[in-house]
Amino acid sequence: MALLNRKKTNCVKRPEKAPRKKKSRARPRLVLPDWRLVLRPLRSVALVVAVGVLVAMCWRVLDRPVDRIAVTAPFQRVTPMQIEDYVRSGLAGGILSGDVRGVRESLEALPWIDSVRIRRRWPSTLLVDVTEQVAAARWGESGLLNTRGELFVETARHVPVELPVLNGPEGTQWQVAQRYLTLRGPLLEAGLQILSVTLDQRGSWQLNMARGIDVRLGRHSVDQRIDRFLNVVTPIIVGRTEVIDYVDLRYTNGFAIGWNELTRQAAKPPTPDADNDV
Repeated sequence: MALLNRKKTNCVKRPEKAPRKKKSRARPRLVLPDWRLVLRPLRSVALVVAVGVLVAMCWRVLDRPVDRIAVTAPFQRVTPMQIEDYVRSGLAGGILSGDVRGVRESLEALPWIDSVRIRRRWPSTLLVDVTEQVAAARWGESGLLNTRGELFVETARHVPVELPVLNGPEGTQWQVAQRYLTLRGPLLEAGLQILSVTLDQRGSWQLNMARGIDVRLGRHSVDQRIDRFLNVVTPIIVGRTEVIDYVDLRYTNGFAIGWNELTRQAAKPPTPDADNDV
């Protein structure tokens, strides 16, 4: 019995181990996009497109055809019809889209037009203000200079005969005009009128005054000689212009006055009569 019990004791069944569970791998989760972040730039683009379409529609509505062109000018050398035809042919657009700047520049390139100002008046009117050139002197035979000394017409069909004549080498228009404009005022105040100003190829200056008086300034120290002529010579010759032939200022510190032929003949002593000689 004891043996049996011992065997029973030795044959005690051990508890079975629980089977190990297999570790399951985590499946990747699907991350959905944040549609708010995706749609935000799209909404901005849509807003910009909508604004652009709205502006384009408004522009088409506001850009009316030009029905009226009001021209303001002295109309001494140009006519309202000439300006209006030129504006209509060059505008190529409505009141807003028309190339106003191009039309203005084209008008200012015309010979007798000095400056142009164009304003829009909605819905369909253009206001055109034209300033014409003012001829201050002739250049050579048929050129015309304005008050700034600019040659704006090289060959004029009608040249005002009362204008003074300026002459000089090519490219000296402004220089000769400035000399004339500087002298004109003081001499007019003294009662003397300039008929012509000439700069020759050697750089020598000469003035021709009313009654045929030539004023010879030469090439050197011209400004100082002009001051001498205005301050010293002019008071002497005023009132005597009919007897003076020329004034020569080509001296360092002086000048010479030449009398005309009639004055020289009148100043000659009478020739002795042969019958009365003793």
